[in-house]
Amino acid sequence: MHAYNSVPLIVSEEVSDALASGDPVVALESNVITHGLPYPDNAATARKVEQAVRSGGATPATICIEDGAIRVGMTESDIERFAVTPGIPKVSSRDMSVVLAQGYSGATTVASSVVAADLAGIPFFSSAGIGGVHRGAQETMDISSDLIQFTRSRVAVVCAGAKMILDLGLTMEHLETHCVPVVSYRSDDFPAFYCVTSGFASPHRMDDERLLARAVENHWALGNRSSFLITTPVPEREAIDSGEVDRTIREATVAAEKDGVSGQAITKYLMRAVDAATEGRSARANTAVLVSCAEVAGRLAAVHAGEVVR
Repeated sequence: MHAYNSVPLIVSEEVSDALASGDPVVALESNVITHGLPYPDNAATARKVEQAVRSGGATPATICIEDGAIRVGMTESDIERFAVTPGIPKVSSRDMSVVLAQGYSGATTVASSVVAADLAGIPFFSSAGIGGVHRGAQETMDISSDLIQFTRSRVAVVCAGAKMILDLGLTMEHLETHCVPVVSYRSDDFPAFYCVTSGFASPHRMDDERLLARAVENHWALGNRSSFLITTPVPEREAIDSGEVDRTIREATVAAEKDGVSGQAITKYLMRAVDAATEGRSARANTAVLVSCAEVAGRLAAVHAGEVVR
């Protein structure tokens, strides 16, 4: 293991060797281990996601916070330990400095994983879906820290868009306002997590992996310190109809208001409603999205590494 003195950052030997050699690496969040499926499915899913990155041609680097240090590259035993330990909190980018100072442990979200990836010099990160502008944000100001962090971290983020429970139109407006490029890989539309389309056209479509790698590098060469968002839809065979999900969300939103559910609790409330309405299909689709995004991220990272070297 190699420790960096400037920040409490520990990079695994495998990831460190890959970075030193200029080989492709894809960062992954650990939140999917601690706040996703129950054990042992959570550990199995984390391993599937890492294997998908390897299948794409890159080295996976799952990120967590443990004993007051950012760990980039979790081992099998690390994943197992996080999978069976109850009560490990989510740590977003806002909370990282405090958690690190206190010597605590935590699972990284999209925002905190992007911070860690940038610090470690990993240009690619994969997630099933990003956070965004919540419905009703005009009154609540509920906007995910993911969107803010994308304006500050030099990382290409590969994902399947954002969940339908969000206001996806305002999410895209926010990204445009903050000059974060959004490119859909081999698709015309901005996807919505386990739905192939959100109903919104993507600002850009690119099918050629080499050109996409060049676009990422061009963004940073122009002096930008922000992220580059690449979306890839869930495979059709695993997708859930967006109309079905949207109807469920609208009905659940009305029910949540009647039940007095608001703030951070609304997300879990709506997601449970979708799970119930789809009779478990959303849980399977969730795993499929994680794996498909990771495989695409591995491929794109491999092509990017080759282009940068040349």
